[in-house]
Amino acid sequence: MAAPHRVQALPGGARLVVESMPERHSTSVVLMFAGGSRLEDDRLGGVSHFIEHLYFKGTRRRPSSKEIADAIEGVGGFINASTDKELTAYWARVPSEHMNLGVDVLFDIVANSRLDPVDVEKERMVILDELRMYQDQPQEMVQNLFEELIWPGHPLGRDIAGTEESVSRLSRDDILEYADAHYRLPNLVVGAAGSLDVEQTVEGVAKSLSLRADMDGAVSPSAPAPLTGPRVLVRRRETEQAHICLGARALSYMHPDRYALDLLNTVLGEGMSSRLFLNIRERLSLAYDVHSFTQKHRDTGYLGVYIGVDPKKAVDAVNAVLVELRGLGETEVSADELARAKEFTKGRLRLELETTNGVAFWLTYQELLLGEIKTIEEELTLVDAVTASDLKRVADQVLSGPLQMSVIGPFARDSGFRLAIGA
Repeated sequence: MAAPHRVQALPGGARLVVESMPERHSTSVVLMFAGGSRLEDDRLGGVSHFIEHLYFKGTRRRPSSKEIADAIEGVGGFINASTDKELTAYWARVPSEHMNLGVDVLFDIVANSRLDPVDVEKERMVILDELRMYQDQPQEMVQNLFEELIWPGHPLGRDIAGTEESVSRLSRDDILEYADAHYRLPNLVVGAAGSLDVEQTVEGVAKSLSLRADMDGAVSPSAPAPLTGPRVLVRRRETEQAHICLGARALSYMHPDRYALDLLNTVLGEGMSSRLFLNIRERLSLAYDVHSFTQKHRDTGYLGVYIGVDPKKAVDAVNAVLVELRGLGETEVSADELARAKEFTKGRLRLELETTNGVAFWLTYQELLLGEIKTIEEELTLVDAVTASDLKRVADQVLSGPLQMSVIGPFARDSGFRLAIGA
């Protein structure tokens, strides 16, 4: 059966992935650039995120953020952007008859931004406030601390927004130079999905390409060094609740076992029928919020657990989570648990791909980072092929690595936490 999408090489080295969804009333367009905060050294920490903010401040044709927003919101559409560690994405979702407008505004943003010196200084203040806001949100901050432990001294372990020091230091010249080096056509994949004509979309996007086509030396990201052992990082705060992240390095999004890891994560801590929820919250009443999550990059990743807990129960909750983690490497999950995890995973994927935005991101992400696109049927087949022994093997492999733990709460000592993970 022919794939529902088409991949089209564009002039200058960019690529377009397009899928027609004729029954929809909207069309979504995504411009996704390879890069992100992983390529920044400490001096430039946060520059990708800074650029993403600045590009919405005004272009030569639309000189203010209001004019950019009005162009899309004036037809009932949505426009936004996000910076990640390995990519930066700009997207618009509009009524289908306005797709050309969406394409035009997005390319205007990434190719014609004014980067006005006044806007640079204003946005610097906004980003510094954003960084300070996260300092006041322990649930966010504890995950940033956890990533510092998972990837110590590496750009992956640094907040995507940078640090107060690096953001304060970035000059307009730094920003211009970095944007010019990374916003080039070979780094770009465009995704479009919705009620559209494929040939007209190819033609319209090809006409909009005004970024530079050459690359002056592609930067290869450095791999994180191996972890030397378990570590605990406690930040003392007089919070009502303790916030804890613990986990271990895991698999990349290129690894063939990534499907087993995702199912393992689902069994462990996704949703109200997961082991962590049923045992830590419902049976033992040790924590109000407990769940697990994964993060995957090109050559590394992690499996993590978050616990929001009464400080008096914090060490008990950590030990109870460790029991659940050990259990995954000792005994195969039951047929019922595995079947539930597979249906959960397949159902979530189908729901994500109901929207034109979901499909456009799905296609663009795969083409940019994986270099190949699987259809939803191919993806579901790979999920179904995972066995209980695969989960046990992956759990054993991942959890044999040194555990890392970050803690925020009213703790004078870290000895109980260190003892729990052998740090």
